[in-house]
Amino acid sequence: MSLSIGIIGLPNVGKSTLFNALLKKQIADASNYPFCTIAPNKGVVEVPDERLKVLAKISKSEKIVPAVVEFVDIAGLVKGASKGEGLGNKFLANIREVNAICHVVRFFNDTSIAHVSTEIRPSSDAELINMELILADLQTLEKKNAPKGRASKEELIMWEAIKVLKDELYKGKMAIDVNLSKEQSELIKELCLLTMKPIIYVANIDEEHIAEFNVNESNFPFTPVIPICAKMEAELAELSEEEQKEYLEQAGLKEPGLNRLIKLAYQTLGLISFLTTGEKETRAWTISQGTNAREAAGVIHTDFSKSFIKAAVISYDEFIQTGGWLEAKNTGKIRFEGSDYLMKEGDVVEFKVGC
Repeated sequence: MSLSIGIIGLPNVGKSTLFNALLKKQIADASNYPFCTIAPNKGVVEVPDERLKVLAKISKSEKIVPAVVEFVDIAGLVKGASKGEGLGNKFLANIREVNAICHVVRFFNDTSIAHVSTEIRPSSDAELINMELILADLQTLEKKNAPKGRASKEELIMWEAIKVLKDELYKGKMAIDVNLSKEQSELIKELCLLTMKPIIYVANIDEEHIAEFNVNESNFPFTPVIPICAKMEAELAELSEEEQKEYLEQAGLKEPGLNRLIKLAYQTLGLISFLTTGEKETRAWTISQGTNAREAAGVIHTDFSKSFIKAAVISYDEFIQTGGWLEAKNTGKIRFEGSDYLMKEGDVVEFKVGC
């Protein structure tokens, strides 16, 4: 399955700088002007996974194919975006296309970089953007009319959900935080509400404060939040792997912000990876938690789901310990699971399918 994350925030909070760093190339225009990003920039980033190199070495794979995430750099939103201010309507439409939102909030002080309200107030800045998303969703909901005549069961359930959502959004609540039934949640998906998308807050911090940042002491009311110095990430992108390790050690960090952001995105969206390995390739596949073996096989190829027979499964750690498929089979470490088996993070799998 594909995963796309939209990067949003006020103008000049570091969105394009972060985007450039994530992609390791200067695609977006990170100039110091509001609305410098007129069209959304898209780029695909590999998901860091050291397990793939280890598996590929054991299997003597010809190539490695990591999972990927598409990042979308969406131009800065401003107050009034829900009414079209600052090209707001166009940018809000771009947000509807992504799976999750990466909301960059400015925590750093730099007088050379303009701020739309002159003061650095992270909580207020985040609230402003969230309110614009809420107002945009209310516009969507207000356009919906009560079902007339002999309405279907689904239409009635949808209308009840719309009424609940309108009441809660007018109170300032995000749609994702509204208590809906399972049926209501499924039906409401077709509206593509902005505030129904999971949000990860990125606290863009000064380099000297990145290692000591404490979420609980920041008085920032939104979660989940991850501290990243976009400027540092941009500098890291220009270094070799060895130089990056040295840079991070000096900064008191264990890994780049990209790794932490993608891990948090997977966690927030309830995603896991299963692995396949052989002489042809070693590859990571992204699925949702709770995906069964038949559905996982369908991720590789739709026909695999239809002709599924069974799945040969072994954990990553056991695969490494035994030294490959043949050794795992000879030592009885491989399990043969049926279609209802729920896939686990790090499962190494070989699907058996019919013709």
